[in-house]
Formats: sequence, structure tokens, C-alpha cells
Amino acid sequence: MSEFDLVIRGGTVVDGSGGEPHVADVAINGSAVAAVGRSLGRGREEIDARGMLVTPGFVDVHTHYDGHVTWENRLRPSSCHGVTTAIMGNCGVGFAPCRKQDRDTLIRLMDGVEDIPFPVLAEGLPWTWESFPEYLDVLAGRDYDMDVGGYLPHAALRVYVMGERGARREPATQVDIDQMCALLERALEAGAMGIGTSRTLFHRASDGSPIPTLDATNEELLALARTLRKVGKGVFQIVEDVHLPGKDVSVLRQLAETSGRPLTFSMGTGNTGPQIWPHLLKGLEEANAAGVTVKGQVMPRAIGMMLGVELTLNPFYTTAGYREVADLPLVERLAALRDPERRARILAEPTDPDPALVLGRMVRDFDYMFLLGDPPDYEQPWEQSIAGRAQAQGISAAELAYDLMVQGERGTVLYLAMANYADGSLDAVGEILRHPDVLPGLGDGGAHSSTICDGSYSTFALSHWGRDRPAGRIPVPELVHRLSRATARIMGLEDRGLLAPGYKADINVIDFDRLALHVPEITYDLPGGGRRLVQRAEGYVATLVSGVPVYRNGEATGALPGKLVRGQRPAPVQR
Repeated sequence: MSEFDLVIRGGTVVDGSGGEPHVADVAINGSAVAAVGRSLGRGREEIDARGMLVTPGFVDVHTHYDGHVTWENRLRPSSCHGVTTAIMGNCGVGFAPCRKQDRDTLIRLMDGVEDIPFPVLAEGLPWTWESFPEYLDVLAGRDYDMDVGGYLPHAALRVYVMGERGARREPATQVDIDQMCALLERALEAGAMGIGTSRTLFHRASDGSPIPTLDATNEELLALARTLRKVGKGVFQIVEDVHLPGKDVSVLRQLAETSGRPLTFSMGTGNTGPQIWPHLLKGLEEANAAGVTVKGQVMPRAIGMMLGVELTLNPFYTTAGYREVADLPLVERLAALRDPERRARILAEPTDPDPALVLGRMVRDFDYMFLLGDPPDYEQPWEQSIAGRAQAQGISAAELAYDLMVQGERGTVLYLAMANYADGSLDAVGEILRHPDVLPGLGDGGAHSSTICDGSYSTFALSHWGRDRPAGRIPVPELVHRLSRATARIMGLEDRGLLAPGYKADINVIDFDRLALHVPEITYDLPGGGRRLVQRAEGYVATLVSGVPVYRNGEATGALPGKLVRGQRPAPVQR
């Protein structure tokens, strides 16, 4: 007779605590870990994990599945990369609360900020809610291949309370602020994970207008922080331009002090110019030493933009010659671009007809543009860049980029390391990632459908930083801890991220020697045939959510045990 529902037998357990790996069995009953130890009893089902790593499921604290969770059950790419809990509502963008007349405003905002196309959202969103608690109720009635939780998005909240005044970034009155705080309180009681906001110039709607929260005053944010303190729940998530001259973490520290709750913010490095991250890390150290909880989030590799004829952006998308053929079917577009006369014309046209178009300049940064390769190489020297290759060939970088871009049946995708690649390496990222007050994140799972494909960062962190990098490796137990226990705890999800009796049986079985990323692929499986980039991985022998395998050997099982997580969860009672 079986003693357990499932036993993962004989694997090398990396339990999420950061402690040393050890060979053991992991037994599961129901949705929880029942025992971890040698020679445990039989399971009704067993997984042979000899020679494999057994880790907790990963917790991704920065995703944008806010729309996807209303029409999809499998949350790719995150679930393909060992993620078993994902947090949405980041950067202040989302779809609740929302009145009918403001739906297009929020769709345009998500389209512009997170590159989830308007037609996809317009067709996919059922809009069977108005308030944030109603939105959570809709999600609670659905099943997923992972657990999901969501911040109350500040931009949606502001538009709901202030209407056009909020969208136009007018100052909030005290009445406005009081109403926002009341709605935040209700959202927290209904299960919001906290509040997400943004005050970065980079976040704009698809019509070019800045995010409604850009000019939100410190007073408005502090009032929301006081609401977190009043309720005693939630995390404050913010994107702030801390990298700009004269900026630091002082405002973030003040928000954390006022709320008495954890605060997490986005950080990284520029490719050029003064590097301010050591200054930010010092500010983090001082804040946390003073008793507040302020944690940075960093992408474990460069923040990478995918460029190509089949994608949203490419180095020539702003030129008149390209725009003339941009809407042609792909085959016809490629044929037109291969015409020598059009090639010569496009290469001779201004690099950026609109000087205000930041992306128009960024996609011409050939010093940080690469052929990703197969398997993909995310840390290449300058000599392998488009600029470096062109110099060696005696041609211009623009010429080389153009000729590569139009090769093949669907064109060639180029990879632009647009941030986190200072001095042409990930050295700085490694230093940031090792810091105890920094968490891995910012993969933006679900977002940037045809521009960015960074939802695979967990697989990259383990394979690159834990195994492949020639120098500066990070111990695997530390990486697993950062990806699971540390991220779970910052969200107040004390019931997961650790392989110990009573904890939630969210588990990965990983063939570490075989762990690898595939080249990103372009698919058309969003509502209305919308396009997105997906990236598969090798080496995940099994991924379990609540004790149920959702992936085996990289293939979905069809099981959907994932649920909405309403707010923080206590640690299991140890018996």
C-alpha cells in the first residue's frame, strides 16, 4: 500500500533555504510536502530524480499576465521555465478597476507600456468586472498551470477615480486621494498583493502619452503607503527613474518607512555613462539596516530587445522606405526589402526621422546588437556585435544589420542588449544579483509580445550564472534561494519556496547538465491571431504545482492545479 501520493525519489535536493544540497526523497500528500529524507515510503506515483536537482518552484514577482489570465490557462513563457507562482499588476498597469468608458484608455496604456497589442486585448478581454475585487473574483473562477496573484495597478486606479483628469496626469485632490486609498483598502481585503505604480518617463501609452501616474506626487504615494500600514498587508512595487542624475532611493525608503511594508523597485545598469548602481546598493544597505524592507529587482542578463522584419521593431522601422512596405505580408515585405534600389534608399535615409522617438535611436545601437545564435549566447564580446563584425568586414554596421535582417524565409532576428551590458559584459549584473537586498526579476512574462523575450530569465540564471559562465559564477543553492524562497517571502507568501514538510508542493525536477534555452520563436496564438515571442527550455524533467505535474520533459501535461492567490499566506505550522 502506498504511503504517499507522490514521491520524488533520490534527487539532489536544493531546498530553497540556501543551504547545501543533499540527496533525499521528497514525498507529497495532497498539495503539500509530507516528508524530505532518505528511503521514504512508497508513493502512489513516483518520479526518478537520481542525478537531478530537486528545487522549489520559482516565484516570479514581475509579470504582466493581467489580460492573459482572463483568456488563457497556460501562462507561457513563465510556466515553461519552472515558475509556479507569478505576480501581475506591476508598473501600475492593469485592467481593474475600470469603467466601461475607460476600457480603451487602459488597453492603450498596456499596449504602449508593455507591447501587448490593442487588437489582442480588445478581442481577448471579457470585461466581466468593474472593481478590482470583482476582477479577482473572475480569476478565482479559473484554473491555471501556476498560481497567480496581482497588485492593484495605480494607473487604473487613478483613471477610475479621476477620469480624464487622471489620464492627463493632473494633480489629485485630497478627495481623489481619499477615494484611491479607500479603494486600495478594499482591494487589499479582497486579496490584492499590494499596489504597483510607475513614475518613469519610459512608460507611455500607444498614443505617446505618459503613464497617468508619472506626475503622481510624493503626497499621493505616501497616502497609499499609509493605507498599506493601516490594513497591515501588501507590498509597494514601483518603477522610479532612480538612475537619473540627482536621484537615489530616499523616496523609496520613505515610502517603505511610511507603509511598514516591503517595497520593491526596478534597478539595473546602463550600457554607457556613469554607473550609479553602487550608489543604489549602498542606499539599499542603509535602508534595510535601519529596519525597513526595500528590495531592488534586477534582470539576471541584459534587458534584451528582439529586432526583425517579422517583429514590432527593427533598425530601419522609422525610415520612410521601410514604412512603405511595413504592412505587406511577410513574404512580400522581405522581397521588397531585398530589392537593391530599396535597400540603397533605406540605408541612405535619416536614421531617425522623429528625434523624439527614443526607440528609433535605440534600435540603431549596433555596438550592443548581436546574432543571438543557437544555442542562444546572451553574453558576447564586442567583436561579435554587429558593429564589431562590420568593422572586420570593412562595411558599415547598418549595411550588415540590413543584410542579416532580410535573410531566410522569415528574416533573421537580431538581439539588442539595450541595458545591463556595461563594458560589454554582465559583470555588473552579477555584482548586483549577488547583493542580499536584490532579487531576480523584471522578466515581464506575458508582456512585450513581439519585442522582448526575457520571461526565461530563471532558466538563464541557473544555467549561465550557476554552471556555464567562465568566471563569477554564483552557487546554485544561492540562485535557487533567490528564485524561490527570497521572492516568495518578499510577497508574504510564506507557504512556498521551501522544500520542507507542510510547505506547498511547488517543485521542479531539473536535469542540470542538460538545462538550456532554445532560440526564441515567433508564434501567432494570441487572441485574433496576435503575435508573440516564446522560448522553450531543455532540462525540466518535471514541474509540479500543488503536488500535480504540469510539465513533464518540457511538455504540458494538461493539468491545471494553479489558482488565484489572495494576499499573503502564513507559513505552515510545524508539527
